[in-house]
Amino acid sequence: MDSLLFALKAVTPIILMVAIGYFLKRIGLMSMDFSKAANKLVFRVFLPVTLFLNVYKIENFGGIDFGYIAYALIAIFALFLLAIPVSILVTRERARRGPLVQVTFRSNYALVGLPLAASLFGEEGMLVATLLSAFSIPLYNVLAVISLSVFRDGGDKPNVKKILLGIVKNPLILSIAAGLVALAVRALLVKNGISFRLTQITPLYTVMEYLSDMSTPLALLVLGAQFEFSAIKALRREIIVGTLARTVVAPLLGVGVAYLFFRNTFNGAHFAAFVALFATPVAVSSLPMAQEMDNDAALAGQYVVWTTLASALSIFLCAFLLRLAGIFV
Repeated sequence: MDSLLFALKAVTPIILMVAIGYFLKRIGLMSMDFSKAANKLVFRVFLPVTLFLNVYKIENFGGIDFGYIAYALIAIFALFLLAIPVSILVTRERARRGPLVQVTFRSNYALVGLPLAASLFGEEGMLVATLLSAFSIPLYNVLAVISLSVFRDGGDKPNVKKILLGIVKNPLILSIAAGLVALAVRALLVKNGISFRLTQITPLYTVMEYLSDMSTPLALLVLGAQFEFSAIKALRREIIVGTLARTVVAPLLGVGVAYLFFRNTFNGAHFAAFVALFATPVAVSSLPMAQEMDNDAALAGQYVVWTTLASALSIFLCAFLLRLAGIFV
């Protein structure tokens, strides 16, 4: 029951924010033009600042257990490879394939996953999950750029040069790279006896936190403003397959395989990170990213809503079964 209550607490604020955005659209306070402009701000400003701060807040890379990180990255890549042929079989619309691939491998790790790991296994679970985020979030964004570039609307054949350029120029990837550079500079300064932190530049750091705090609420409001119930019928097959992929297939592969083959290798904190990575809904940022890259934004938005609703059950089942198995004690 505790796991179910936690899952509900984790996803309910997301649903309420989406509902508020939908209501604001209905009463004329959020137009489609405003929503598209706000999406650009989220994708190009607010989310990059969030990712930079998430990376910069990592205190120490020393003593990292790369075994669980390698497993998680391989599982993410396996989901990505599995989703490509499935997306081609499920829909003939090229612009819908990218979001379907994206929903399969990409989770809402930063918003829902990290707090979930802390709830499941305390401070150790949060630490393990935070270290994993430095590797998983860049992979998420690289694979997202590839999938959305290959299947983008327009019918052109995939251009490797354009895809690589899209990866290099992607604001989310650039922000993560900047965070890693900042970490390296900080480590170098500490090595030379200088304990400098960005937090010491209070006005700058405060502004960055303001920008970061705006990313998720605005993204959710925009999602609600762009959500259309009338689109459900036309996208029904894609919605069902994508939601099942995110909330059933991903947890079975990511968490289930870890338990079946590596339960004596990984500890409870590792499994908390796996639940956070594979059982949570698709990332909110998948919508602005799909829209920016000429994919089906309506389908991407539907995925955020429906995987968020369904993930309450997937999170509960993962937590309940792992607790029953003695992983979470």
